[in-house]
Amino acid sequence: MTILSHGVGYPERLATPNTHHPTVGGGSAEAGGPVFGMSPEWLLDEHGVPVADALVLSHPEQYERLRAACPEAAPTAVLAGDPCWDRMLAAGPYRDRFRRALGIRAGQRLALLNSTWNPESLFGDGGDVLPSLLPRPASEFPADEYRFAAVLHPDSRHGHGPGQIRARLDRARRAGLAPIDPLHGWRQAPIAADAVIGDHGSVTCYAAALGAPVLLGAAPLGGLAPEAPVHDFVRDAPRLDPASPLRPQVEAVARDHRSRPEPAGFISSVPGESATRLRQLFYDVPGIPQPDGPALLETLPLPPYEPPSRTVPLLVFTRLPGACEVDITRYAGPRPPADSTGEMHTAVHEDTRETHRLALADVVFRYGERDDARFGTPELWTTEALALYPQCAPAAYVSGSAGCTVGTRDGELLWVRAEFGSDADPAVYASALHAWLAAGKSLDEPVARGLTVRTGEAAHRATVTRR
Repeated sequence: MTILSHGVGYPERLATPNTHHPTVGGGSAEAGGPVFGMSPEWLLDEHGVPVADALVLSHPEQYERLRAACPEAAPTAVLAGDPCWDRMLAAGPYRDRFRRALGIRAGQRLALLNSTWNPESLFGDGGDVLPSLLPRPASEFPADEYRFAAVLHPDSRHGHGPGQIRARLDRARRAGLAPIDPLHGWRQAPIAADAVIGDHGSVTCYAAALGAPVLLGAAPLGGLAPEAPVHDFVRDAPRLDPASPLRPQVEAVARDHRSRPEPAGFISSVPGESATRLRQLFYDVPGIPQPDGPALLETLPLPPYEPPSRTVPLLVFTRLPGACEVDITRYAGPRPPADSTGEMHTAVHEDTRETHRLALADVVFRYGERDDARFGTPELWTTEALALYPQCAPAAYVSGSAGCTVGTRDGELLWVRAEFGSDADPAVYASALHAWLAAGKSLDEPVARGLTVRTGEAAHRATVTRR
């Protein structure tokens, strides 16, 4: 039998069923408790004999801890690296593809929330920090400048129950949060991330090793072996203050971040070599020859395309700084920052669960293919929407990633298309036209000159054509 580490570097204290130490998974850890995968309780049978033929380590420091904690198992140790880390390193050049798979547009930042599985984690039942954080990004971060994603350890579902997790994530998901597949998509997420809010779990360590700025929302040092490098990382990493506004903290850690070599250094001392070393071990243990050819790891798959689907009502702030120019800030939460400026209107997706908001919406929009027979044509849908929702000024049918058909109360039918290099959600153009018309301006100017829409620091050019 061969044992490999679950996560980064054997840092956690975890009692076996036949010990009296409180477990990290079922209670608060106790100083001096057994280290998972490194102590006699985990490595020796009742006769003091190692239970495994080989214990795979990723770094020599783990061997020194093993010799001190369980010298009987030291002869079974094999330095073979970390295959998970090697797959992530190999996938680094595809970061932009992973970001596009999550619908990250030019000028947007991806913030990753992640939690390991025990009660003291970000999504634990001790502090329970993450559930209180989940509703806040939609109100504190502009939707066109940030997208949030969440990676929850698979065991969280056993602790909280799948239904409870779905309920906790529901509003955030409808506001644009991307729930990441905890088995097949979690490695790609920290590669794509611009900032990470996490805890003492492995995803946070891998993210820091990849160079991502990290804030710890939970940092239970008592559950970590003090000799493990992960303990030092958690002790020294910047802390999130859940009681303070989130956006300044995320922007500060991203602005001031200087990537440090320590996390990558303690994850593996032989990066890129795990496939070769592990295959040799797996064939040597039963004493059979290795196959010809190099040992190779599977590459990380490109996740499916999952752009945000914001079906909650959007609060939109607009300013008109110049000719055919509209600045737009959209929030998917009910309580935008108090210092928000500009004229405000609501834009509501037709598939919203808050159907009562459609009757009061200033802009109604939906996404769909141009040839979706259920809606007839984009032109027909806009006509129907203006009749169904008499309060809305324009109705917009977004088809594809670069354009939308907009119908107005004055009977105008417009095709708004992003120019090459612009990368906004086309629904912002409908809000821009609403702001333009609400200010008493004519469509003649944007039809003649085009429209410039700014979301944060990104400027998007679009042409406006009468149909």
